Amino acid sequence: MKLTDHLKDKIYLFIIEAVALTVAVIFLAAFKVRWEVFTALAVVFLLACVTAELYDLSRKKKFYDFLYNALDGLDKKYLLTEMLPEADFLEGELLKDVLLSCSKSMAENVAFYRIRNKEFREYIEMWVHEAKLPVATLELICRNNPDIKDRISGQLKKLDEYIENVLYYARSENADKDYIIKETPLNRAFANAAVKNREALLANGAELETQGLDITVLTDGKWLEFIFGQLISNSLKYKAEDRPLKISVTAEPHEDSVVLLFKDNGSGIPAEDLPYVFEKSFTGANGHRHPGSTGMGLYIVKSLCNRLGHSLTVRSEQGAFTEFIFTFSKNNHLKMS
Repeated sequence: MKLTDHLKDKIYLFIIEAVALTVAVIFLAAFKVRWEVFTALAVVFLLACVTAELYDLSRKKKFYDFLYNALDGLDKKYLLTEMLPEADFLEGELLKDVLLSCSKSMAENVAFYRIRNKEFREYIEMWVHEAKLPVATLELICRNNPDIKDRISGQLKKLDEYIENVLYYARSENADKDYIIKETPLNRAFANAAVKNREALLANGAELETQGLDITVLTDGKWLEFIFGQLISNSLKYKAEDRPLKISVTAEPHEDSVVLLFKDNGSGIPAEDLPYVFEKSFTGANGHRHPGSTGMGLYIVKSLCNRLGHSLTVRSEQGAFTEFIFTFSKNNHLKMS
């Protein structure tokens, strides 16, 4: 709180006091009071005004300075009401009451929407599990009726993938309550994801090449399998038309981390699209050529990596390759425990 701001706020009070002093001087002059009395009264009046303003300023400055310093030091600004000091002036108490009422109202509103969000997420998860039952039934029918298998199984695989995306998206917003970080073998996580996509990989004549995956990283195995599955699905979707699909997955151990490279020789990503590939619902130039693209797969993958504490970047050359670079940090303390 600045002195100049305080004085500007009180300008009308100063004008009223000056007018009052002038009227008093006029009255005293009309009664022929001596000039010494004028001077004494003016000095007493001015001293009283200055003292009152300085005292008022010191009280308010202490309160508002604490308020602003506390606000600057807080990451979560809405917690300011928990740190409000007692104010020894009316305006401060009124402000404190208003802020506390607003904070209470906000907390009630947030609690209401958290409950609604939790109910919606639980409904989505229940719907996903229910929707998977007819999909599994149709897959069984396809196995028992080879003549219709080729026509339906591919679409069923896509449907199952979209349903699973919905489930993982709903859970990814609350992944911190649904994961277990432990040592996870990379080769097992990738093998499980490849098995789930085996038919699609075989149908597209894809070649898988792995190197150095016989090491473990600290992550959640279930979420990592989903991430691998999403990348495999993307590689299949955006494969080049003029050459067989090749996917190579390489792990490189370092002193403080493990770097995993997931690379395919597909159609690649245009340079202008690269900064946005992890944004929600972004499909880009490749997505426009594939009507089934939703722009959610890589967004979910990036969100999961952020929540799991893994770094994820991408580099690509259009018409040549796309490579995703994961960095898994090593945590020796967690490892020893």
